[in-house]
Amino acid sequence: MTSRCASAGIFCPIGLYQKHEGEIARLTEAINRSPTADEMARAAHDLRRHASVLLDCRAYDENDLNCRICRDLSILRERTASVVEQMTSLPPWH
Repeated sequence: MTSRCASAGIFCPIGLYQKHEGEIARLTEAINRSPTADEMARAAHDLRRHASVLLDCRAYDENDLNCRICRDLSILRERTASVVEQMTSLPPWH
């Protein structure tokens, strides 16, 4: 996963995106730099939690481009974190 400064282009009317984006970026970096599978799995789990909060937003408006972008990014982040969790649970290859 690569970290991008997407928050600069998304305006969340209730501030939920901005509240979680910093931690999402930090967790993305943690996944990218994790020296062990356990650390990577923990960061991925936490990333899924933050993405889920955004996906569960009660103020979501499908007619608002910002909401749709936030939702799309959150879906991608949740799916990527899920793959990382699955990957880290596999036995090591030898």
